Amino acid sequence: MRLRDKLDAPEALVLTMVLVAAADGGITDREIGVMSGQVQTLPAFHHFRSEQFEQVTDAAVNLLREEDGLNHAARLIRDALTGRLRETAYALACEVVAAHGKAGQETIAMLDFVQSELHLDALIAAAIGRGVRARYQRVDSVH
Repeated sequence: MRLRDKLDAPEALVLTMVLVAAADGGITDREIGVMSGQVQTLPAFHHFRSEQFEQVTDAAVNLLREEDGLNHAARLIRDALTGRLRETAYALACEVVAAHGKAGQETIAMLDFVQSELHLDALIAAAIGRGVRARYQRVDSVH
């Protein structure tokens, strides 16, 4: 499947998650698991089938390999998402990064790119990021 010139909102949300997952050069099984879990449980994906997730993920990876693929992906995402769903897209991107554990320079740069391309206010993006980080805190043993 190739990504068309227009996506629906769930496809754009998946594309956003793939952008950040692939930022460091590859998508891990853990990132695929997080993305798949989001697709299976969140209301934004209510009518989205698991076969669609696989198709959109594969198409997104191929898109990123194309010349100017990143900018094309950003345009597709922007065109498909309303303001509230742009916040959802950023939150999903943060979830993928948090699940990975460590965010390298490329991943941080991709989160900044997503924030900028979605025209998200810096304070809103910071609040979303902090909320996601809070969800992924580990409990340390205290002796």
